[in-house]
Amino acid sequence: VQLVESGGGAVQPGGSLKLSCVVSGLTFTDYHMSWYRQTPGKERELVASIDHFTYKTDYEESVKGRFFIFSDDVQSTVYLRMNNLKPQDTAVYYCHARANEGAVYWGQGTQVTISP
Repeated sequence: VQLVESGGGAVQPGGSLKLSCVVSGLTFTDYHMSWYRQTPGKERELVASIDHFTYKTDYEESVKGRFFIFSDDVQSTVYLRMNNLKPQDTAVYYCHARANEGAVYWGQGTQVTISP
């Protein structure tokens, strides 16, 4: 199983990025997909998730209205569109896949840096 993130980088406040996570080695639509982020010294936090049964999305409060999670089931890819980025969004962003029976997989992470 592989989850490969891309799309991170350095942008100025107010800028946008789109993260991608290409999934292989599992049945993509059997897994609920999420994006987490982590900064040094802090626990990894859930940013956004999409339920692959209902396609319901959920967001961490501070990113609501700015971040959008969506999936391309044909390409087995989940995206995180991030708009109006703020310095506090700086983190390593991780792709996460979870099956109902409990199997969990993580990507390797992609760095997002927001600075003037």
